[in-house]
Amino acid sequence: MSDPSTTDTAPEAGAEAESDTTSGSGADPETVRRNTPGRGVSPEARRVAPDAPEEFGLVQVWWGDGKGKTTAALGMAFRAAGHGFRVHVLQFMKGGADSVEAVRGEYNAIAAVPGLSYENRGHYGWAGMADGSDDADHAAAARAGFDRARELVDAAAAADRSTPFDPDAPPEEGVHMLVLDEILYAVAMELLDADDVLALVDAAPDDLELVLTGSHEEPTYLLDRADLVTEVRKSKHPMDAGQRARRGTEY
Repeated sequence: MSDPSTTDTAPEAGAEAESDTTSGSGADPETVRRNTPGRGVSPEARRVAPDAPEEFGLVQVWWGDGKGKTTAALGMAFRAAGHGFRVHVLQFMKGGADSVEAVRGEYNAIAAVPGLSYENRGHYGWAGMADGSDDADHAAAARAGFDRARELVDAAAAADRSTPFDPDAPPEEGVHMLVLDEILYAVAMELLDADDVLALVDAAPDDLELVLTGSHEEPTYLLDRADLVTEVRKSKHPMDAGQRARRGTEY
């Protein structure tokens, strides 16, 4: 005969298993697999086919004095394009300079990926620097870039973003993700007005993923509007020790 003291307190059949499936390291592996998007299947590369996202529509802001803002944005752009989504990158400020060669690795890579495109609206040289370039020219280029961004946002609003786009179609026919690279630097350097950028963000359709990068200064005007804000902080940078921009890492 069993001991009543142990029988009365023993868990019912299945209770222990249920506890294991909800408690961290003791979780049942099969349950864990069922509760993950990939169902435990290891990811592998597949042929890219035009598709449309189901959950796009956030506003992302990447700022800070550290290296990696554009790198992060381009990483997301490549990832989205890999799912067949239409992505366009519009760059401000980066018009070229004597410190880098007249080639950028990201442009070469973008050209090889279907559904991902870019354009550059920067002026040669660096705004605010004594490098021979005219700040008025930088301001004009930034404004032209902003007008182009507004055109692309309006085009996205007019398109049916719930359907796939032709990967070879121009961005004027609509995109799922728009990256405005270095636009926050243009605001910080007073080449663009913060209120105009905020109005652009507010005009974006709800399901357009909008990514804004740049600026060592916190873009406080966007904090209430953005869904994701990441500060990229520098702990150490080789350029502080005199290392020049390197092909393959900085351009």
